[in-house]
Amino acid sequence: MRDAFVTTASALLDDPRTTIVLADISAAAFAPAARRHPDRVINVGIREQLMTGVAGGLALTGQRPIVHSYAPFLVERAYEQIKLDLDHQGVGAVLVSVGASYDRAAAGRTHLSPADVALIDTLHGWTVHVPGHRDEVPGLLRDAVCGRDSAYLRLSVQTNGQAYPDAEDLRMIRDAGPGAPLLVAVGPLLDQALAAVADLPVTVAYTHRPRPFDTTGLRALAATEVILVEPYLAGTSARVVGAALADRPHRLLALGVGRSELRRYGTAEDHDRWHGLDAAGLRRSIDAFLSPVPAGA
Repeated sequence: MRDAFVTTASALLDDPRTTIVLADISAAAFAPAARRHPDRVINVGIREQLMTGVAGGLALTGQRPIVHSYAPFLVERAYEQIKLDLDHQGVGAVLVSVGASYDRAAAGRTHLSPADVALIDTLHGWTVHVPGHRDEVPGLLRDAVCGRDSAYLRLSVQTNGQAYPDAEDLRMIRDAGPGAPLLVAVGPLLDQALAAVADLPVTVAYTHRPRPFDTTGLRALAATEVILVEPYLAGTSARVVGAALADRPHRLLALGVGRSELRRYGTAEDHDRWHGLDAAGLRRSIDAFLSPVPAGA
């Protein structure tokens, strides 16, 4: 996904209103683009707050900045600047992160950011893209840069086996028929979710755009049980799903990265397992959720 981002963003510099703003991360990858457009590939060094402030200033002049770093540096460290220099000023930018929740778990807690989408969700009117395959990245980035509002594009090394470039709205992947529980998988957790319910009568839908969430599609597909599988903080989209189905009796299981501090290194796959986001862990949670309640309980 990162390579697809670099290639696409470099090509977008042919539009003179596009500027890429970096804080050392991926500077080497953008070096060829910087040689072609030295005035519109800006590396401020390891100063993420400054990076975001520069992007806000560029946006005020009519530029369309692409701002890039690791998720915890881009969103958590510079959140105040996102809130004030972009959101409060009423200007748009495209934030593009790598690292996802724990892609570089071996680097420790400084490089983990399961709460990034929840933080962006405190702001108004942002579009959030969470691609599940590298081939989804170019179209999402081009659409975001050609727009006017702010967008957050969350890249990962974790990937599904198949791309669904048109899955901004909920896309039906497997139809278990009327009344079946609905599982909504976001981004790179689709394959794990499909494996978890392979032998269960569960309808599966996919999206790589959790904000704005496709509430119309949700209402069309949802019956009584809804299972939400997201690759970031568990429950991030629970309020949206709950509000969309407020007039219907329903039960919601929100799965994602847990809130407990693991204080472990390991790999991304280890963290999937520890948070119950591998196929086996998802299956345990889904079985418990769908199991009949004993009489008298």
